[in-house]
Amino acid sequence: MKTIESIEKYKEEMTGWRRDIHAHPEIAFEEHRTARIVAEKLESFGIEVETGIAGTGVVGTLKKGRGNVAIGLRADLDALPIQEANDFDHVSVNPGKMHACGHDGHTTMLLGAAKYLAEESDFEGTVHFIFQPAEENEGGGRAMIEAGLFDKYPVESVFGMHNIPGMPVGTFAIKSGPMMAAFDIFRLTITGKGGHAAMPQFTIDPMLVGTKIVEAYQSIISRFIDPQEPAVISVTQFHAGDAYNVIPNEVEIRGCTRCFSPKVQSLMEEKMRIMATEIARAYGAQANFFYEKRYPATINSKTESDVAGEVAASIVGADRVNLNPKPAMGSEDFAFMLQEKPGSYIWTGNGDGEGSCAVHNPGYDFNDDVLPVGSTYWVRLVEKLLPSLS
Repeated sequence: MKTIESIEKYKEEMTGWRRDIHAHPEIAFEEHRTARIVAEKLESFGIEVETGIAGTGVVGTLKKGRGNVAIGLRADLDALPIQEANDFDHVSVNPGKMHACGHDGHTTMLLGAAKYLAEESDFEGTVHFIFQPAEENEGGGRAMIEAGLFDKYPVESVFGMHNIPGMPVGTFAIKSGPMMAAFDIFRLTITGKGGHAAMPQFTIDPMLVGTKIVEAYQSIISRFIDPQEPAVISVTQFHAGDAYNVIPNEVEIRGCTRCFSPKVQSLMEEKMRIMATEIARAYGAQANFFYEKRYPATINSKTESDVAGEVAASIVGADRVNLNPKPAMGSEDFAFMLQEKPGSYIWTGNGDGEGSCAVHNPGYDFNDDVLPVGSTYWVRLVEKLLPSLS
């Protein structure tokens, strides 16, 4: 594996940054401490910095030489509302908040690359280091774009990276086309007529109506969606009732959907709305259906994906880069940036050994052995896209 020697030398320093961020997690649009640390480090490297973009977003700009090409490199800042279950020294000190997805590592890898690029690398052009808030559920990528990110910092292309537990350290995966699914949410309120549980004939039971709707939703995927189009409808919440002997007046059902096609996305919304309304009507109840399109699918452009794959192979070897990974049904709001600019989103291995833990799990931790690998990738990508003219 050909990681950059200088980056390997400050791996210990980077590990300290990463663990400090891990110990002080901040959730969506509350990343004030994290943003301040990022800005201070970028400034210490001699990089021009703007803070406060979309609240807590940070952009560092590094221009070298006479080149007029600009690219964007993006990392995410936020943590999750999870109570951490680990017991190591850098465990979260903020109750109910945890870096359970590795954004602490993503931020650190981009900072490591920024340090090297500012102090040692010879390239011609401009790099915008984009540190984005609120990736988890709240669309911080979209918020930065709406705040004028690419108007103020125009780029020819933009790139992102995420760690993947289960992939060995020193491996990558990337392809053009879909990498991550679209993510939408829904909320359904069913209003019936509550009453005594011993006399259901005098009620309109929203619990019964709700179960019929949940069951019907499962048929949308199997009977209305092309079997070759990946799609998921998951009901994740069913709220109703307060007593053993009372049929409630109302039920609220919530969940999410995943797919890769805008056509499928619209079809799922339409069928869910019709089924909820008509099944409720059949039982004499009323259904109020709400559907929100949250994140689009993450779609990599071909040219940028090919370049990213070549760069990854130059670091770890072609046999350790999967150029045809199966797209993930998870979602990523880097998709908003890819709707604005061509670019690519690459996965890097976080380890597959004993005890490796999936993201969004209270036992997860980013693998610090990945730090030099990810930082090297960012540096070599810049040097590939913005080569020196000398």
